[in-house]
Amino acid sequence: MPHPNSQQELGPTRSGEERTHPTGIGPKERRKVIVASFIGNFVEWFDYGAYSYLAVVIAVVFFPSNNLTDGLIWTFALFAVSFLARPIGGFIWGHIGDRVGRRTALAWSILIMSASTVCIGLLPGANQIGVWAPALLLLFRLMQGFSASGEYAGASAYLVEYAPEGKRGIYAAVVPGSTAAGLLFGSLMATVLTANLSDADMESWGWRLPFLLAAPLGLIGVYIRRKLEDSPVFQEMAEEDEAIEAPVWALFRDHWRALLRATAAVLLNAVGFYVILTYMPTYLSQTVGLEPTLANVTTTVSLVTYIGFIFLTGHLSDRFGRRKILMSASILFILFTVPAFILLGTGSIVTILLVQILLGAMLTLNDGSLASFLAENFPTRVRYTGFAVSFNVGNAVFGGTAPAIATLLIATTGSSIAPGWYLMGAAVIALIAVGLSPETSDKPLQH
Repeated sequence: MPHPNSQQELGPTRSGEERTHPTGIGPKERRKVIVASFIGNFVEWFDYGAYSYLAVVIAVVFFPSNNLTDGLIWTFALFAVSFLARPIGGFIWGHIGDRVGRRTALAWSILIMSASTVCIGLLPGANQIGVWAPALLLLFRLMQGFSASGEYAGASAYLVEYAPEGKRGIYAAVVPGSTAAGLLFGSLMATVLTANLSDADMESWGWRLPFLLAAPLGLIGVYIRRKLEDSPVFQEMAEEDEAIEAPVWALFRDHWRALLRATAAVLLNAVGFYVILTYMPTYLSQTVGLEPTLANVTTTVSLVTYIGFIFLTGHLSDRFGRRKILMSASILFILFTVPAFILLGTGSIVTILLVQILLGAMLTLNDGSLASFLAENFPTRVRYTGFAVSFNVGNAVFGGTAPAIATLLIATTGSSIAPGWYLMGAAVIALIAVGLSPETSDKPLQH
């Protein structure tokens, strides 16, 4: 519902329809928004990341085969297919978020994610119900993908609209920061489980625990988000009846250039995120030959440093601008990705850990700036839709397929550094897209 004081909470108009951020919001209210966004996104991505960190076990349970590589390809192929729901979800969640409100969309997205994740944890394996096991796994993965498509975009738009002037970058960095924290918790659980349970126990019940944990975590996230109000920027728009009937149509009609640039800019983040943060334990154990527990440990350590770097790069994007930081990330990936994968192949624990930290730091230059960049490229009335469509199309086409493509490239070329070339190509496209985009950090949000 519109906030009765929403007009008084907004700063004066600067030019045309552009307005400053709300000035009457207190620190306590902003902290509530930050905590709710962090916890909700944390729960979503802990649930979502559990699948990747337990990919080897899931391959055995749902795709039993004499050749583990075949099972992994099927596991990651299913991971990729589940991303088909994300563009569809982007359109639907975007419409709900721009028409009904950010809070409503975010509360429902975490509820659907938690329910589908718990269902995965309760599924029998292929040895019990045959082909129904992977079929049902696909169904619930599609539900997860649909849910996740509204989470990242909605939380980013929400935070950017609540952020004080000059701090939109570091506020929006809460979203990738909470994503990494969720992945970190998932990685820690996978590490503890694989280190303390036998293969038989992992395949029987151990792999289920992270998925079942989604039930209490999800309920906490829903409760917190239901206690929030929509951003004053959105409330003012609703009060003035400026929300448009069809945000998706308006996006393609009036903002198609921004949509194309944003979708291309997402490529490096999409490929980099899933190769570096979720596929890496599988790559290290199956391709490099690292013991699975050690592979999870190095990924866990790199995630800890990643979270710290995220907020630093969010601050840097406020100080130096989104374009400079995002373009720097692309250039670094173009120069150093292939050498990094060569070093991973040495098998040295110290070298692998340092390389993972370096790759993670390079990715944070992109990840810590991208959320604010995408939110600022669209006006309030289509901000949720524009962010959700560009982010989820890029992730569906290039992010969700990244683990499967990386595994397939290694299998077909025989080269262990093939994923590095793929990641480098994504960086080239992102560099061009960001280079063609305007700087937005020093401008008020479009209304």
